[in-house]
Amino acid sequence: MLQAESRCEVADNSGAKIAYVIRVYKGSTASGKFTRQTAGVGDRVLISVKKALPGGDIKEGDMSKAVVVRTSKMRRRKDGSHIRFDSSAVVLINDDGNPKGTRIFGPVARELRERNYMKIVSLAPEVL
Repeated sequence: MLQAESRCEVADNSGAKIAYVIRVYKGSTASGKFTRQTAGVGDRVLISVKKALPGGDIKEGDMSKAVVVRTSKMRRRKDGSHIRFDSSAVVLINDDGNPKGTRIFGPVARELRERNYMKIVSLAPEVL
């Protein structure tokens, strides 16, 4: 789960390396413990690039939309299994939902297929 002010990795070759979450679009708010909107796998977030490769299209300080592909918070699936990754990661996307990069690094969660991010699923080396 990511929330505002979270830092995460960028899992594509767009040039960005570290992202800072500014806003969560249509996330969930749980009553009680968390009062902020939290984003899970497949949710869209607005990010600011904190660290980028020199000479790339994406510069530090640029704002972009992204979709969450991995979270370090454990997630329960409908079949009763749980999935958790080592770190949280996002993929930068355009307004139409296609990724800005041409490669995806690391595994992505199966929930992206249900959210119709088929281009990200097809570029990923492994879907868990």
